[in-house]
Amino acid sequence: MKSIVIHAAKDLRIEHQEPQKPGHGEVVIQMAAGGICGSDLHYYNHGGFGPITLKEPMVLGHEVSGHIAELGPGVDGLEVGQLVAVSPSRPCGECRFCNEGSHNQCLNMRFYGSAMPFPHIQGAFRQTLVANAAQCAIADGLSAGEAAMAEPLAVCLHATRRAGPMLGKSVLVTGCGPIGLLSIIAARRAGADQVVATDISDFTLEMARIVGADAVVNMAATPDGLTEFSANKGTFDVLYECSGVGAALAAAIPAMRPSGVIMQLGLGGDMSLPMMAITAKELELRGSFRFHEEFFTGVSLMQKGLIDVKPLITHSLPMDDAVAAFELAGDRSQVVKAQIVFS
Repeated sequence: MKSIVIHAAKDLRIEHQEPQKPGHGEVVIQMAAGGICGSDLHYYNHGGFGPITLKEPMVLGHEVSGHIAELGPGVDGLEVGQLVAVSPSRPCGECRFCNEGSHNQCLNMRFYGSAMPFPHIQGAFRQTLVANAAQCAIADGLSAGEAAMAEPLAVCLHATRRAGPMLGKSVLVTGCGPIGLLSIIAARRAGADQVVATDISDFTLEMARIVGADAVVNMAATPDGLTEFSANKGTFDVLYECSGVGAALAAAIPAMRPSGVIMQLGLGGDMSLPMMAITAKELELRGSFRFHEEFFTGVSLMQKGLIDVKPLITHSLPMDDAVAAFELAGDRSQVVKAQIVFS
């Protein structure tokens, strides 16, 4: 079978690997679609991010879907031919965080396409994948591309849960990549009343309007564009900070209401925080990292037509054009989500 393997920055190869056989409780999945994530781009462009660097070749990819091709012994509830979204999150289920229900903080997490541990956790950008049946969310009624969006959607549903009650709230989203756009969708579904989005790309800001933002601000063209929201100690109850850029967070703080909640999703690296302003406004800074049960919730919401991710899938390229797909995925002037098509 073919796999998409990163060796070093800008050294992406399609390699042949031996297919695996399913063990007890496992299934073989014929992969159909896989979305290129920001972390995949960091590996491709820089060989890693922050202290996380490639130390050996690694199959990329964790936003994937495919069709069940074979059932291993002991598998119930799945059938050959079914489309499934595959959760890349595989907590151990035994450590103290798993026992507390905080599976996303698992001490022994195995997350597809991650160079955090060594040996690295190999990813899911391959023609066939052996996965635990428990990772598979039946995605009947969705396209393969929609099903592959379950992972980034789950990230935003988890953040929305951590943000607390959303009904009637005013929300600011900084950074309108896939996570920012899905945060807009998630906040709306949770009952947010006013949603404003900022970015430095007119293309992504137009996408923010399409998925439900009431207003958008290009901070490159109008650096003071949030001033109108800063009067009388601010407007917004919740901030989804999805850029990972310190300047974006600093510009947003004056527009936050006292006792507001900052949800930090962006992982651009260490950021300098305006602590005096955060303290004076009694703002709550909350991190949000990955997800667990929200993965299955996201698939269900898409199946019911309550969340529509189709506008975000802007490009689909065949597996053999993986390098072109990765080059394209980083172009924020025309791409939201680029996906690999495996079949």
